[in-house]
Amino acid sequence: MRTVVLVHGWDGNPDNHWFPWLKGELERRKWKVLALQMPGGEKPELNEWLSVLNNNVNPDKQTVFIGHSLGCIAICRYLEQLPANIKIKGCIFVAGFAHDLALELESFTKPELNVGKIKEHCEKFKMIGSRDDDVVSLSKVLEFQHLLSGEIIIDDKKGHFTADDGVVELPSVLKALDKLRN
Repeated sequence: MRTVVLVHGWDGNPDNHWFPWLKGELERRKWKVLALQMPGGEKPELNEWLSVLNNNVNPDKQTVFIGHSLGCIAICRYLEQLPANIKIKGCIFVAGFAHDLALELESFTKPELNVGKIKEHCEKFKMIGSRDDDVVSLSKVLEFQHLLSGEIIIDDKKGHFTADDGVVELPSVLKALDKLRN
């Protein structure tokens, strides 16, 4: 079954920003959607997020992960610890980053990502960034894109891709998903 796993960002939830719109669009396209609530609020811990992913996701070659901000690096950490035989279809990262943003997120950002292990499970990465993002700069998104050898999609004037930035729909994610299928 084609499955999309949505992982929100820091202090977020699956019912804000563009996630409800995306969930509806994906369900109309006959995708199974797992929109998970990550714990910790303003004090997230990687082990707690991994526990939610491990307890709710059964990934296979038809699974796509879509993350926002902190959710992107959490997905990478999840992929690092999967058994070697598990492969997924791809990842779409919105405002993703690989290194600390001075927000005390060391449990997510230290040690360095094990790119080799991540790529054992996933070969297709799409990164979406905006030049006016004041949380995760486009340079951080490009660094992440380079690290994972992904494709960059610049979707400008979206800020950090939140409802506060006016982003309650994000068609660029659907376009990235269509590109993953090819």
